[in-house]
Formats: sequence, structure tokens, C-alpha cells
Amino acid sequence: MRHKKEKFITKVFNGIVTLMLVCVMLFCVQGYTSCDGLKFAQISDSHFLQNSPNTTFKMIAESPALLEDAVNQINLVPNVDFVVFTGDLIDKPFEKELHAVLPYLAKLHAPWYFSFGNHDVCIGGYLTKKMYFSILKEGNPSFNFKNPYYSFVPKKGYKVIVLDSMIDTEITAQGYIYPAQLKWLDDELKNSQKDIVLIFTHVPLIEPYTSPGHKMRNAAEVRSVVEKYKNPIAVFSGHYHAAKIIQNDNVLYISTPSLVSYPNAFRLINITKKRNKVIFDIQLKETGLKNVQKLAKLMVFASSLYSGEEKDQTAVYTIKR
Repeated sequence: MRHKKEKFITKVFNGIVTLMLVCVMLFCVQGYTSCDGLKFAQISDSHFLQNSPNTTFKMIAESPALLEDAVNQINLVPNVDFVVFTGDLIDKPFEKELHAVLPYLAKLHAPWYFSFGNHDVCIGGYLTKKMYFSILKEGNPSFNFKNPYYSFVPKKGYKVIVLDSMIDTEITAQGYIYPAQLKWLDDELKNSQKDIVLIFTHVPLIEPYTSPGHKMRNAAEVRSVVEKYKNPIAVFSGHYHAAKIIQNDNVLYISTPSLVSYPNAFRLINITKKRNKVIFDIQLKETGLKNVQKLAKLMVFASSLYSGEEKDQTAVYTIKR
């Protein structure tokens, strides 16, 4: 009798375990959990500079406090896979400023990565791209890249591609993707057609508003490479200090505002994979320094140009797989 009772209890236990495993598997397949999802933050144009006054529309004097606030907010979000800074991390290309910003970034709980902006480099200056990367490695052991453009796999089924859109031969705020890098980008996309691809660049491929002095010179050529592939692709940029999201079939073009100018915000993105589609939950997160934000709004001519419409701020976009 005792043997039969133990056998019955074992069957019940095994049945419960099996049922639980089936439920978990169904939950994951249907995409209601983050089993194969991805969560990350994008910070752009922090323009970090110590002991400096505000400029015409940038709250430079508050740049350390604004960056600290963004880092603290991101650290409160559970399960952030990584953070990407899409250029103009520092406002002036001085080695002392780069060393000064690293302790702020070191407080991030998630790994962080970086794309060059026009304020990060100076043609013929002391702080070269090579030296910049070597200093970043000092404050970020996981940052082990040699080239200013690179890729990595944050999780199975995803590919992150970081571009260097800065021109090396002249002082300009315009961007350009050189032929060798464009060929490399094409190869990366070709080898990632089964993945969700996330591209990060300082200079956008589609302008959030017209600014000839800031445009990507060969944007059409770069877009033709990106858009010939049909898997879900999202391109994240900064530079224009504006919020804008444009969906072109399977490609999302996402421009993100600056931390130091209105609306003083960054982005938090949560990607969910389902059987036949990918869902991008894109949030615009304002910093908590509301008095700084109020002043920043007074310093811009048309605040709506930078804050964007509601669909450019926090919204959900779907791409078919």
C-alpha cells in the first residue's frame, strides 16, 4: 500500500512539473515574456563638460548632473542588456573631459558602448580616435574594440552594429560613411539576415528636420545598403537633438534628443519577438531635473521641433518577420 502511495505521489509530482514546463514554453513561444526579448537604453549628445556656462541652447553647466540623472534612471530599470552612447559624449575633445566622464559611466549596471560624434574628435588634435578608444577601455573592461566601427551579439538572434559617421579629413558637423566601412556594413547585414539588427550612428540616415550643415553626405547610398535586407532593422541616431521615428517597411529610423537641450531626454527600448512579428516598445525618458528642462525649453526657438510629435516619443512599432 505504501509503495502504491509513493508511486502515486511521484506521478502527481512529475505531472505538475511537466505542466509547469509546458506553460513556460507556451508563454515564451507566444511572446508574453522576455525569454528572447532585448532591453537597452540609448543616450545621445550628453555634451559633458566640467565647469562651463550654458550656451545658446545647451545646458552645458548642468551636463554632469543630467548625465548622472539618466544613469540613475537606467539603473532602476530591471534587466537592461546594454546602453549605447550615440556620439557627442563630451562637448570638447579634451583628454581631461573624457577621463572626467568615465566615473559617471562606470556607475551603469549594464555594459555600455559608444559611437563617435563630431564633438568627440578634432581633426589634427591630440585626442585621436585611437587614443579615445584606449581611454574608454580604461573605464570599461568589456569595451575591447579596436576600430571606430564594430559589431557584437548581445543575445542570440540579435546583432548590434555601431557605425563611425565622422569625417576624418576636415572640420565639419556633416557625416559620411567611407567606402570601406560601407562594404563592411553590407557584409555584416548579409551575415545577419536571420537576426534583428540594431544600428547605432551619430549622424542619422534620415534627417528629423532639414539641416544642411549636419546631414549625412551619402545617406541615400547607406540607406540603399540597409534597406535591401528584409529582416527587422532599427537605426538609432542623435546629432540633431530631436525626437523622430520613421518606419519604412522593415526598417525603423529613430532619432533621439540630447540630454543637454530640450527635452533633455534619452530612450529606453524593449524588443519582443513573436512568431511572425517583432515589437519595438520605444520610450522617451525625460531627466528628472525639471527646472533645467524648463530653462532649456525657453532657450530653443521651436520646442516642438526637438520634442517631436507623440508618435516620435513613446510609441509601439511592429515589424513583420
